[in-house]
Amino acid sequence: MNLWGLMLLSGVVTFCIRYSFIAAEGHYQPPSWFRRLLPFVPIAALTALVAPELLLVQGEVIPGGGNPRLWAGLVAIFVAALWRNTLLTIGAGFLALFVIQHL
Repeated sequence: MNLWGLMLLSGVVTFCIRYSFIAAEGHYQPPSWFRRLLPFVPIAALTALVAPELLLVQGEVIPGGGNPRLWAGLVAIFVAALWRNTLLTIGAGFLALFVIQHL
């Protein structure tokens, strides 16, 4: 299969997955336990994406002072909790990473 065929197939599969939820709207009622857990999906997915980037350095878990990404992430978490501003959080995280790497 060439690259264009693979891209077309990926697009069709992605469309079908997303359309299935739209088409099921009103025809399917998920169980109450499932609806109670849905608000936790975004934070769980985000944690699964961010935690390895903060804790792993070249494939090894480094939780201490030799991991500048962890400290920059903690600064970003603190800024996010304090001001709840996305751009400020991203900027503070990048600035903290730059400063820590160049100390």
